[in-house]
Amino acid sequence: LPMRRTDKLWGGFSLIQDDRFFKLGQDTMLLSDFACPPARGSIMDLGCGNGALSVLLCARHPHITVTGLEIQPEVAALAKENITHNGLEQRMRVICGDMKQSQSLFSTGSFDYVVCNPPYFAQNSGFSAKGVNKSTARQDSSGTAADAVRAAAYLVKFGGRAAFVYRPERICELITEMRARQLEPKRMRFVHQRAAAVPSAVLIEARRGSAPGVQVLPPLLVCGENGKHTEEYRTIYHREEF
Repeated sequence: LPMRRTDKLWGGFSLIQDDRFFKLGQDTMLLSDFACPPARGSIMDLGCGNGALSVLLCARHPHITVTGLEIQPEVAALAKENITHNGLEQRMRVICGDMKQSQSLFSTGSFDYVVCNPPYFAQNSGFSAKGVNKSTARQDSSGTAADAVRAAAYLVKFGGRAAFVYRPERICELITEMRARQLEPKRMRFVHQRAAAVPSAVLIEARRGSAPGVQVLPPLLVCGENGKHTEEYRTIYHREEF
């Protein structure tokens, strides 16, 4: 039998997780904090997995509504279970579908804000997650970051925004694709495990139809010089109220 567990988030929210599928990780937590959707906006979570990012956003922003799109039926089913588990039936829904087919699933400009934690690693890059479900979540065999950007550009309204978390060494690919799709990067923040380390992730928000000009924010440090988690990092994980 698959190993399942329920992890507490905050404010009464929690997440049912299954060892067969990709679980809540640091990137999702940091993206949920970095994203700035409109107070009553409609949000699209591309490749929503078990619904972790969607639930976190609902916890942080009490008046938004979130639609999750997930290609794997069994993972989408777990995300739907998390909707019921958290009493979010009025604010959250999950559709099982392929982001590459977004145009057949939704009208253009259907959402105010899009979030995505896309596949990081190129196919056959030497990285392979154990198990087909985890591999789909981490490798771009079933959908690339370019696919995610194309879907985001189609789904977000003119003037709306899209936020991604990605690998720093592949950021040029992401930005090139964004600008080709009229998604202009406006906010960027690098994540460092410690101050002297090269960045391990980059958080980036783009606006559809905006003039050029990006704000590079101070780095987000996971650990301080003492080797312990920084106050900001602990706050992102543990704050009780929003």
